[in-house]
Amino acid sequence: QVQLVESGGGLVQAGGSLRLSCAASGTIFVINHMDWYRQAPGKQRELVATITSGGTPVYADSVKGRFTISRDNAKKTAYLQMNGLKPEDTGVYYCNANVRPTVAAVSFSYWGQGTQVTVSS
Repeated sequence: QVQLVESGGGLVQAGGSLRLSCAASGTIFVINHMDWYRQAPGKQRELVATITSGGTPVYADSVKGRFTISRDNAKKTAYLQMNGLKPEDTGVYYCNANVRPTVAAVSFSYWGQGTQVTVSS
């Protein structure tokens, strides 16, 4: 079993910063890509940023230049540094990881429980 635990959410004023963390634990042979999604009230969950196992990031247009995704493979942890936050960034942020549990297993997608980010104007 694989568990993902997010932390770092909170309430911040517009223009402020937050850093989210996503720590993976359990039976893990390799973690492929790791992603951050968010879901605003009444809206569908959307991909914010993804990072490959080699560290290549890809961002949604709405966060380019403001958010930075990174990972520490030794710690099995992904991060999302969020600067210049806007009220429209408000939502629950979820971590997703594509994990191969054992050398003989196929990869599965796992989700964290989510962390709330609220940006006030």
